Amino acid sequence: MENSNINEIWANLLKKLEITLGKDICDMWLKPMKILEFDQGTFKIEVPNEVWLKTIKERYEAPILNALTEITNIPFSVDYVFQKQEEITPFQAPPVVHYHNYIKQSTREETKLDPHFTFQGFIEGPSNRFAYKASEAVVKKIGNRANNPFVIFSAPGLGKTHLLHAIGNDILKNNPSSKVLYMSGEDFFTQCIDYLATKSTTAFHKKYENIDCLLIDDIQFLVGKNRSEEEFFYTFNSLFNNQKQIVLTCDKTPNQLNFSERLSSRLLSGIVAEIKRPDLETRIAILRHKRDINNYDISDDVLSFIAQGVQANIRELEGCLYRLTSYVSIHGITATVNIAKEVLADIINLEQQKYSISITKIKEVVCKHFKVNLEDLNSKKKNTSIAWPRQIAMYLATELTSLSLPEIGREFNRDHTTVIHAKEKVKEEIKNNTFFIPVINLITEEIKAVDN
Repeated sequence: MENSNINEIWANLLKKLEITLGKDICDMWLKPMKILEFDQGTFKIEVPNEVWLKTIKERYEAPILNALTEITNIPFSVDYVFQKQEEITPFQAPPVVHYHNYIKQSTREETKLDPHFTFQGFIEGPSNRFAYKASEAVVKKIGNRANNPFVIFSAPGLGKTHLLHAIGNDILKNNPSSKVLYMSGEDFFTQCIDYLATKSTTAFHKKYENIDCLLIDDIQFLVGKNRSEEEFFYTFNSLFNNQKQIVLTCDKTPNQLNFSERLSSRLLSGIVAEIKRPDLETRIAILRHKRDINNYDISDDVLSFIAQGVQANIRELEGCLYRLTSYVSIHGITATVNIAKEVLADIINLEQQKYSISITKIKEVVCKHFKVNLEDLNSKKKNTSIAWPRQIAMYLATELTSLSLPEIGREFNRDHTTVIHAKEKVKEEIKNNTFFIPVINLITEEIKAVDN
């Protein structure tokens, strides 16, 4: 078969799979590969490394073969070869837009925005897509009731702060005269205390009355600080009633933060978006982007190793990249997977221990201990013989896995409030019943033994 025909088949294959698998999957896993030749019913496909090969064979080989058969009406098999290291084409990151070209230095100082946090520099994936798209919608229709207030929540290190700055930077890029203010929850608290000390709350209120967009990071810092919460409530209402945009981030859903009911209801009246733990494809894309904008000489197989080893925190993921590049630069060597294993052993080993335990294993051990059926934990049964093991399993999931409360709830066909209730109930039993502690310790050790 001629090369032109092979290339045409490959192009048609990618178009077809973009429809069935999605553009993100094709861009991430399929486009870096290429068909080398066709010989006796076998396509020879070149893949960058072993990580790609494993992923393709496990996830995408069947769709590839089906699509090839549909395109050519001939059944095919696939043979894989590894790409030579020096031939690997680096991932092309999107151009970096420097917002300081659009925003004056004085404006940046007033807004407290970091010009390096932009939408162009944010890697979109399934775990953060809703938050990302909602952030873009806020910029397009600032203050619009449908997008106001906008609350982003997640565990630390997943990109909340990046999106918060990106919203502010994009608003100022589109309209440099807009009045945008970024601050942390701690900053708001400190300023509130300063104004209260001088008994000049009127001046405090005036500080915010002309703002077009207020961005507050880690709003959970105000929980339990009654007077600051009250002042924030007043500020929120004033901005909201004047159709000004409010964007907040926190580490839990608004109704988990123990704010007053009136404030909690207002926070829930707009859009609430969760950023979840990034999947493997997104983690690789993040590392590729950081590599390319910094011109690091790190191959894709090393990036894949890091992405597989660090699962939960983007800051830690990027930190591993910076740590490795510093090491190889100081020693004048080329980064390899073996060197990455040595340099990052402490971080990756800890990650593997932390995230090796699965909900399924927790359920199985709990069910075995209490002699209940696995399906009962996901059922609607509320009798004590089922409800108590279910609550213990939920509690252990919060302690032994990296999953968020909503994610744990979904594993049991419940919402996050049920998980919170279960966690508190089991903690109370641990506190008040000394005979229960050995039971929890035994179950925990059995779970760890199974997963190790």
